[in-house]
Amino acid sequence: VSLVESGGGSVQPGGSLRLSCAASPSTANSCMAWFRQTPGKEREGVANIDGDGYTYHSDSAKGRFTISRDSATHTLYLQMNNLKPDDTATYYCAAAPGTRWACGFSGDRWIWGQGTQVTVSS
Repeated sequence: VSLVESGGGSVQPGGSLRLSCAASPSTANSCMAWFRQTPGKEREGVANIDGDGYTYHSDSAKGRFTISRDSATHTLYLQMNNLKPDDTATYYCAAAPGTRWACGFSGDRWIWGQGTQVTVSS
């Protein structure tokens, strides 16, 4: 499985970013997700999408972030609006090949990308 994130960067509070993850075809119809991590903290699930396109967003993401996928190109997206300084983190794309539903965030089934840095600061 190959997962390559892009789209991170620096933005002012209230700004927007769109993260992309180019995934290999083996992730088709599988759970995919975005996680984030800051130094000294555990990796946190932000949003996931199952093999049928149903989505879940964490409380911190709800109303501001939107996860989506393009099944034709095997690309996962995370649209982030109204960004806050607390959103500063390394964001990771993840896939769970062979798991189509009940994605959740826990377990050792997740395969990670290399991460992309998002910095929200004035």
